[in-house]
Amino acid sequence: MKCFYVVLYLVIACTVAAEACTSAIVSGRVTANGRPLLWKHRDTSRQNNKVERIAATDSTYEYVALFNAEDTLCREAWIGYNSQGFAVMNTAVYNLKDDTVTGMDREGLLMTEALRRCTTVDDFEQLLCCLPKPLGVEANFGVIDARGNGAYFETDNWNYRKYDLADAPDGVLVRTNYAHSGRRGEGKGHTREANALQLLKPHITYRDISAELLTETLSRSFYSSRRGKDYTHSETTLQADQEFIPRPTSCATVVVEGVATGENPLLTTMWVGLGYPPCSEIRAAWLGDNGVPDELRGTGRNGHSPLCDAAIARKDKAFSAKGEIDISKLYNKRGTGYCQLLLTRNKEAYRRGYEIIGRKRSQLHGNSEH
Repeated sequence: MKCFYVVLYLVIACTVAAEACTSAIVSGRVTANGRPLLWKHRDTSRQNNKVERIAATDSTYEYVALFNAEDTLCREAWIGYNSQGFAVMNTAVYNLKDDTVTGMDREGLLMTEALRRCTTVDDFEQLLCCLPKPLGVEANFGVIDARGNGAYFETDNWNYRKYDLADAPDGVLVRTNYAHSGRRGEGKGHTREANALQLLKPHITYRDISAELLTETLSRSFYSSRRGKDYTHSETTLQADQEFIPRPTSCATVVVEGVATGENPLLTTMWVGLGYPPCSEIRAAWLGDNGVPDELRGTGRNGHSPLCDAAIARKDKAFSAKGEIDISKLYNKRGTGYCQLLLTRNKEAYRRGYEIIGRKRSQLHGNSEH
């Protein structure tokens, strides 16, 4: 891949609030439909997100990505994919940086450039190599491509360490807010990583991991590996920030579902739940005109997504002023919790989404099966 030096990347020092996030890359060999998955459960103080489609130019690819609502120019992508089937996301890291470089938090700019330019995992690695240093990042970057490749790049201002999905014995890589190659005992999110691995374990065995499992189970689960207890259906009131996957700062759950070998990259799909994930509705987003539903876009007041605002309103009713969460507002014996009602609604959203994908597949590949 030709190396592009990005003026915007070089001159703008961003002030994005540090993120947390729980994430995973899943090989097609352990998914229910044989297609790879890239998942990001996003945590940040920027609670309002939107999804937008960015058109191609003479020198860049078309892409769909998650942005902060106030990012009116859509400069900083936080997870997305492009017309070549390349997808990228990140989680913040807190055990790599060992310098005094300022002007950090440029991860969103870097990922935007990757979506504009990259076709493969190798292209992304080349981008990391050729961009001017210091990069202004401290992150785990997760990427997949239409060739079935996937990897995490644990990256700081000067260097990176690649973890190839092909080398993962069980076909799954999980990252939170520390680098496995970084300083031992430092960083954040060790318990959340353990939570995710434990929740995925039986599905790895049965090879039935799906986008729906990630958004509807992991992003809505109050299981604690540290305590060895699942509070999801406890109907109790909890201090919310106890290293559950959903945290008070959780603001989106997004899965990019890639394509099987030989499929058209345009069949790549992004499944999106905006706002606090236990209170979010899922929608599918695609490239092309009208590929992103208006409910996900910044069509509301102040550039907000209507679905994001609705999820935040539900969250506000479940949380107390002290930061405690009433689990019974999400799950209860009457079946009236927000999660319970939304799980039914979202199951239908997945069904409709896969119907559309089926029609797209027929149009792009004829009647052949993949």
